[in-house]
Amino acid sequence: MAYEDRRRSIFEQSYRCYPVSFIEKPHVEKGDKIIMPPSALDRLANLRIDYPMLFELNNPIARRVTHCGVLEFVADEGLIYLPYWMMENMLLQEGDKVQLKSTSLAKGTYVKLQPHTKDFLDISNPKAILETTLRSYSCLTTGDTIMVPYNNKKYYINVVETKPSNAVSIVETDCEVDFATPLDYKEPEKPAPSSTLSNKKPREVEEEPPLKIAKFSPFSGSSRRLDGKSSMQSVPLASSSAVNKQQVEAKNGTMVSESPSLRQHSGKLVFGSSTNNQCQKETPKVATKNNSQEAPQKAEEPKFQAFTGKKYSLKG
Repeated sequence: MAYEDRRRSIFEQSYRCYPVSFIEKPHVEKGDKIIMPPSALDRLANLRIDYPMLFELNNPIARRVTHCGVLEFVADEGLIYLPYWMMENMLLQEGDKVQLKSTSLAKGTYVKLQPHTKDFLDISNPKAILETTLRSYSCLTTGDTIMVPYNNKKYYINVVETKPSNAVSIVETDCEVDFATPLDYKEPEKPAPSSTLSNKKPREVEEEPPLKIAKFSPFSGSSRRLDGKSSMQSVPLASSSAVNKQQVEAKNGTMVSESPSLRQHSGKLVFGSSTNNQCQKETPKVATKNNSQEAPQKAEEPKFQAFTGKKYSLKG
């Protein structure tokens, strides 16, 4: 008895399908509702079915299943009219047979949609447009492709996921809507790594070795006489070395008096040995002076006594 009551509460019938353009009702294209014959209404009125009326549409040849609602009962007997996008999903041609069965669906809580083109996301407010369009729909089925008309353009959107089941009712329900990446979206290509410079440092321009600059040697030029005559002699280079030696010794703190003989020109005679004696006298003075500075002055130095040196006669 219960089984018979259940059978009496299910509407099931086969029909031949055609697009709604055959009955000049283009507004039906904007939703998922179909046009059925009046005899279907008579049968449905005698059955215990839930409202709003929802149906399962099945194409046994292509094994495609979707769900839909009903808008009017004005079709010719044995025929139903479907939105063209629905016929495309079902892989139906004009005049093909489909099986129609009444069903009951749970209210949807979550829907994930995927636009075919990224142009849909370029709309100023795509969620508002989608919300307005879905008011013409009574249910959604996972795997379907719905059509959203906007600004004289048709946008096709895949139904990727529905919760709590694969087919849900969206009539008078709060449903969360999420968008997946559009089908034609391409991730921006990462910039190709520019020809990375080798870790090796670039070859530096080989610098030319600096030219050797001759050191300054004082008093190394040629000599000239005041009377204009050519000078046969040139200043010896040894003088520069002597000056350098004197500069080094001066830095070291040791002063060695240069004998006047170094300043005399070669080839000339020097009368008297005053220079030699002067050198001999000056040398011990410097030495004693240095020694006196180095050794602590414990004993007093002898006082100077005049006319205590050797004496020489002009006669020889």
